[in-house]
Amino acid sequence: MRTFDLAPLYRSTVGFDRLFSMLDGGSEATPGYPPYNIERTGDNQYRVTVAVAGFGENDLSIEAKENTLTIKGSKQTHSEQNGEVLYQGIAARAFERVFQLADYVQVKNAALENGLLHVELVREIPEAKKARQIPIGNGGNAKPQVVDTKAAA
Repeated sequence: MRTFDLAPLYRSTVGFDRLFSMLDGGSEATPGYPPYNIERTGDNQYRVTVAVAGFGENDLSIEAKENTLTIKGSKQTHSEQNGEVLYQGIAARAFERVFQLADYVQVKNAALENGLLHVELVREIPEAKKARQIPIGNGGNAKPQVVDTKAAA
């Protein structure tokens, strides 16, 4: 019997939570650098929080293109240190995190607060794509509507 680990997909996608709730069966693998959270803050609202301690606003870039959210960080080396570093436990290496977004998920804003980068997302489904109620008419009075495809072309 084959088992599939969906943890990598679950960690890097936003807006597919209903699908993954049905298919979820794998255990979460250890996340890479930097650590992050994906939260649902409302019915169609999400927040991606990335721990970016030591990075400033100028060191980070956020790009949303099609259905992909990319967060990059590159620390500028500073020669302002007054002394020799004996142990460096605070990671300041460059990183790139890519998240696959579901259809109609858009980035609303981003904020850097206390070493955490918060990226707010919202799923805005167009009116034409939303489910709608179809009234059931009386079969005797309803006339079928015929569309002439040759005249439209």
